[in-house]
Amino acid sequence: MEDDFGTDPAPADNDSDVAEEALDSSLAPPAKPGEGYIVLAATPIGNMGDASARLIAWLGTADIVAAEDTRRLHRLVTSLGVKVGGQIISYHEHNEAVKTAELLTQVQSGKTLLMVTDAGMPSVSDPGFRLVAAAVEAGVKVTAAPGPSAVLTALALSGLPTDRFCFEGFLPRKSGERASRLHDLAVEKRTMVFFEAPHRLEAMLRALHTAFGPSRQGAVCRELTKTYEEVIRRPLSGLLEWAEENQIRGEIAIVVSGAPAGDAGTVEDHVAAVNELMGQGMRMKEAVAVISHDVHFSKRELYSAVLAARG
Repeated sequence: MEDDFGTDPAPADNDSDVAEEALDSSLAPPAKPGEGYIVLAATPIGNMGDASARLIAWLGTADIVAAEDTRRLHRLVTSLGVKVGGQIISYHEHNEAVKTAELLTQVQSGKTLLMVTDAGMPSVSDPGFRLVAAAVEAGVKVTAAPGPSAVLTALALSGLPTDRFCFEGFLPRKSGERASRLHDLAVEKRTMVFFEAPHRLEAMLRALHTAFGPSRQGAVCRELTKTYEEVIRRPLSGLLEWAEENQIRGEIAIVVSGAPAGDAGTVEDHVAAVNELMGQGMRMKEAVAVISHDVHFSKRELYSAVLAARG
């Protein structure tokens, strides 16, 4: 059977040789002699058994380990029975603007830098993007040791379409900004993946319910790969009811199906979003202008619908 590149893979003479070759190749040489490089390494999102052999190898051999939280890094290496061989540097959202240039200089001098975050893949809703962007601009090699991903794990377990999806991360905390973002996403056809803190989950689901309607399918994925992993698959109305009745804890990802093909909704579907903005102190005219932006309903149609809903 042919692989994705159209050729038959050569049979392995010995499984141990293949494993040894895979481990050796994990420490790839830099692009040019004397120059260093950056490795983005995914860390377990819960179960330590998901740590890859490449992550373990890099933790022991990299010249510098840049960690989002050095305490989390200590717990990780202790659980894995690994000793960090290089210098440990704290690198997080509050200091990455300052630290990026410093780290890049060390890599350009020939150092190998391993970038890890608290869980999952660096730069995906975590520090790392700024470093990668600077490295690309400077012509510094960047590679990755892929592994666990809360986004992909939640998507796969949700039971919702996976052929096209988008990652939206955390929604804005302010209800007005959140309503505006969800209004834009209400017609999104792709499956959407979000992150949310447990104490804000109920408010988020209520906002999704308002913006997308009660029948849109969704899944709340909690404590993925951990002992108390739980995936609740229901329409948004059912998910909201579940959140109202339970005390939610743990790391959470929310997956929501995209808008049905050809379903643009009605003008009345957007009245609630206008009312939410008005509840934040915005005048009706301004709220209507915000919500009607980039949709097929005019401001006049939406304004009339809001007035009609008021009776």
